[in-house]
Amino acid sequence: MGTDRVKKVCIVGASGKLGQYMVRHALERGYEVVGVCRERSVPKLAAFEDRMTIVPGDTNDPEVIRRAVAGCDGVLTVLVPWGVRQYASGTAQAVLDHARPGARLVFSCGWHITRDGKDTYSRTFLAGVRIAAVLGKLARAVEIDDQVEACRRVFASDSRWTVVRGSSLEEGESQGLPVWSRHVGDPVLASDLTRRVDFALFMVEALTDDALVQEAPAIVGRLSPSALAHAGGAAGSDH
Repeated sequence: MGTDRVKKVCIVGASGKLGQYMVRHALERGYEVVGVCRERSVPKLAAFEDRMTIVPGDTNDPEVIRRAVAGCDGVLTVLVPWGVRQYASGTAQAVLDHARPGARLVFSCGWHITRDGKDTYSRTFLAGVRIAAVLGKLARAVEIDDQVEACRRVFASDSRWTVVRGSSLEEGESQGLPVWSRHVGDPVLASDLTRRVDFALFMVEALTDDALVQEAPAIVGRLSPSALAHAGGAAGSDH
């Protein structure tokens, strides 16, 4: 899909930190932007309210998503594993069900998601994921397994999807488009750090990058030591 074919974009989870960066990037590209967020989070989008349409509601509500994605050429979705109500998988399913045929669908998740089982993780990383999963369930705050299920449904879809798998994130000025690999464990990803603003940039750029259709790129900051050492800082690398 060329840039000229993306005119209207829906951002599901627009009020979060990643979502707000995506709103900014999308508006800078001249896209018409529709944002979905929970009603209590609408004030977080006050800076953009006169430049975008806001659809308040739970992102796993099929009717909310149906209204929000109507007429959109692309949908950017933050898969947040909130609560214990299958929030991420419900959100993903609603987008898959209601986005128009041929729309570009880009989802965000973490490195712990694997598409083909060929990713390799450090013991420290795996232990951190396990601890987060256990503590999240105990607190009834986070359901990491549900993000896995959400991505399974996306991977099984024949739509024009991309699942962007993010490293650890930090705030800061943009370093440019992150570099990526098909598999965690690639030396280019070793630094495990990306600026959040650049994670959002990768998501928005993916809308018009046909090379990323039905790919699950794992990303790392363009200026991180591992990216500079193994990819020369060149964005969009595949290894």
